Amino acid sequence: MKQLTREDLYSLEEYASVRQDFRSRTMGHKRSRKVEIGPHATLYFEDALTVQYQIQEMLRAERIFEADEIQAELDAYNPLIPSGSNWKATFMLEYTDPEIRRDALERLRGVEDRVFVRVEGFDPVFAIADEDLERENETKTSSVHFLRFELSSDMVRAAQAGASVSVGIDHPSYAHTVARIAEDVRASLAADLEG
Repeated sequence: MKQLTREDLYSLEEYASVRQDFRSRTMGHKRSRKVEIGPHATLYFEDALTVQYQIQEMLRAERIFEADEIQAELDAYNPLIPSGSNWKATFMLEYTDPEIRRDALERLRGVEDRVFVRVEGFDPVFAIADEDLERENETKTSSVHFLRFELSSDMVRAAQAGASVSVGIDHPSYAHTVARIAEDVRASLAADLEG
């Protein structure tokens, strides 16, 4: 999947005129890229469209129009776009009560390294977490992590051929598995792959 450039983005004025339609299309697309793992964890798989939406919203919110600042946003978000041999996801731990969240994040240290995907017929692939910066410290993990799942060429071919995909978390304090992700999600993720 190619990285986004300035030419792929709407200007602030253009975005204002297409924002409602673009947002609606992106939200529909995102539904086929979301996997809930148990009651408190969600993977939001990223691609060029989801990343473009994030960039466009950031440019809009911050009123960014200078070329170097736009490039800085592209440089920050482009690493979230899959490269054809992997899936990339935003991983969120979601607890509404602040005290429960604080306790959970302390208990769940290292959870980001225990998230996995598994293409049918192959061993699980555990996430490579937070390549941009460390989001865990000696006392707790973060509620948001950025993950990359690097697939072998055989896994890519199997996923493209329709093999089922499971996801899960194998952590002593949070162990949940989705044995088979929904077909629309599987097909959307297979479209990210090249090979």
